[in-house]
Amino acid sequence: MSDEPVLVREQRGNVLVLRLNRPDARNALNGELMGALGEGIHEAESNPDIRAVVLTGTGDRSFCAGMDLRAFSSGESTAPQASPEGMQAFGRFFSGGEVAVPIVAAVQATAVAGGFELMLNCDLAVAADSAKFGVPEVKRGLFAAGGGVYISERIPLALALELTLTGDLIDAERAFGMGLLNRVVPADKVLDTAIELAEAIAKNGPLALQATKQIVKAAVTDSAGARKLMGEWQPKVFGSEDAKEGSLAFIEKREPVWKGQ
Repeated sequence: MSDEPVLVREQRGNVLVLRLNRPDARNALNGELMGALGEGIHEAESNPDIRAVVLTGTGDRSFCAGMDLRAFSSGESTAPQASPEGMQAFGRFFSGGEVAVPIVAAVQATAVAGGFELMLNCDLAVAADSAKFGVPEVKRGLFAAGGGVYISERIPLALALELTLTGDLIDAERAFGMGLLNRVVPADKVLDTAIELAEAIAKNGPLALQATKQIVKAAVTDSAGARKLMGEWQPKVFGSEDAKEGSLAFIEKREPVWKGQ
């Protein structure tokens, strides 16, 4: 049995890289890995030095194969093994709920079922040109309960129904054409490209990022709610020390020093 952790964490400046590390199981999600991922997200939300997250997988076989069907069929618990805070963070992330920090998926290989949903729940996605994508749960008598059934919020209904009802896979080119990916690059460039995107995000004001992410995501399904959020966030952000610092840094032609307040 390997002594390596099921989730490898590496901080690069203001970016936290979380790497799913069960390559022999195609990085499938069991209770231990889900719990570790929740703890990683909780760490990112709690540490003011972390302003963006990159989520990737180990190996060239799979970004994540979704739920560990061997564990599920054997009756093993699939509940996240984590602290209450970690369990809450994983639940918010995997259900498409609010996570304070922006998350960039670095999809170095195929992402199907829960792995595809994992990617969908990230804010941006960089993928290998050789990767495949899909939600084949219906082929196993299940449905995409980790957020895949809500894919019609992201793509036209006919395409959403094709993916979810056939369970067939699509390639990276088609996923990019549907608007599911931000970049498609060779596999060996995926992580670096994702980190570059995350670094570009992390340079910006933390409060401004949090507000922008919440409002833009809400506007997809609830324009009235998005406007309400904007009204709540505007005085907080525009009256913050960071807003003053951003303006001063622009005038002084230097990089701003953010405090997140």
